[in-house]
Amino acid sequence: MLQAFANIFKIPDLRRRVFFTLGMLAIYRIGFVIPLLGVDQTALREAAERASEGGASGFGRIMEYASIFSGGSLQQSTIFGLGIMPYITASIIFQLLATVWKPLQELKKEGQSGQTKINEWTRYATVALCLVQGFMWLAYLNRENLVQANFTEQGGQFVFYTAGILGLTAGSLFLMWLGEQIDKYGIGNGISLILTAGIVARMPDAVGWVVKSFTPSIQSGPGELNPVGLILLIGGFLIVVAGAVIITVAQRRIPIQQAKHTRGRRVFGGQRQYLPLRLNHAGVMPIVFASSLMIFPSAVFGWMASRAAAGGADTASWWKTTTSFLEINSRPGMFPYVLLEIALIFFFSYFWTTVQFSPEEMSKQLKQSGAFIPGYRPGPRTAEYLETVMERITYVGGGFLAAIALIPTVVSFNMGIPMNVSQFLGGTGLLIVVSVGLDLIQRIEANLLMRNYSGFLASGSNDQKAPRVRSRQG
Repeated sequence: MLQAFANIFKIPDLRRRVFFTLGMLAIYRIGFVIPLLGVDQTALREAAERASEGGASGFGRIMEYASIFSGGSLQQSTIFGLGIMPYITASIIFQLLATVWKPLQELKKEGQSGQTKINEWTRYATVALCLVQGFMWLAYLNRENLVQANFTEQGGQFVFYTAGILGLTAGSLFLMWLGEQIDKYGIGNGISLILTAGIVARMPDAVGWVVKSFTPSIQSGPGELNPVGLILLIGGFLIVVAGAVIITVAQRRIPIQQAKHTRGRRVFGGQRQYLPLRLNHAGVMPIVFASSLMIFPSAVFGWMASRAAAGGADTASWWKTTTSFLEINSRPGMFPYVLLEIALIFFFSYFWTTVQFSPEEMSKQLKQSGAFIPGYRPGPRTAEYLETVMERITYVGGGFLAAIALIPTVVSFNMGIPMNVSQFLGGTGLLIVVSVGLDLIQRIEANLLMRNYSGFLASGSNDQKAPRVRSRQG
């Protein structure tokens, strides 16, 4: 492992790409110390802490969900407050539109020129989302009296909104540009690395809470972590990370037979290959969709319960009881909440797999290339087989995603551990970090092996002898 790290710096081009990527990520983190004009940072931080301690309020859920993708910067309200999420949202929108809107499908088939046009539209949509989300965030700050007194008057309000919206929009567009520069001159997927950096940046706070709350006594009180709890926490983290790695790289390999072609006296083709189908083909998207939708029941029922309680004697007792029951059961960790989130994760696992994977198109490509699955005729029969296999492995992948998504909530609810600590035991953030980390290691590995250096995943050779090249099948 140490030799593999040393080999990275022996290759000038790879060394330059690694340092460039690290420099861009450092610039990304510098932006978190530049606050927005007019925001009372102290009051905002206190409001965010109260919301996170409550855990069940709609604002607390929104803050926790948004902080996953923005590195916690909304609690500081910096120019990078919206993070890279507007661009990711715009990209998801166009991916969904490409499956239902025929003009976009035709544009996608044009190749590089069509993809360039789609990327241009995605950037325009990113600007629109930044303007809308920035205005909504600033309006909330103004409504909750989290704005400095100098900007509460009419003239100050104009400056506050104008400077805030422009600052948030410019910050998100700058992050989008940073990601593109990493794609071009660095190594790895730039947008994914920026997203991962924001998630990993929250880990020191989690480690600090563990150190601060640890007590050597077995009899621990509320908010304290005894040795048994610490061992369970570290062991759970290692097991979940190992499981996430395994399920991320797991594949269902379908044998593919190449048809034989006779040209003169020579026979070509006939090789046996494999079609890899990822067990978790939907990736992290089902958890993202389910988590975002689960915010609304907590917010709506919490608002209804507060309105019913504020009504006093004028509100019917049955309505108070009903709204209180709904508000309690919509909190993370409660059985109805867990059951609904599991159902949503399974639904979006199948939905996103259907959007991304087309058995008919795959069968058509196999037929055009002269390949077939042994035992199945090319065409509709092959498409039906691929669809059946994908349905079965998606069920397994959905179950894994449901378990990963619920571990942080269950741990936080039953062990009294803050959500900013338990989120590293699973959930969206962990899956993003694992998948991006694996992709980065594979890219570095490819660069090392291409120059006959030993890498992280396989052994190479940097001597004068040509290394033996082996396939995955040996």
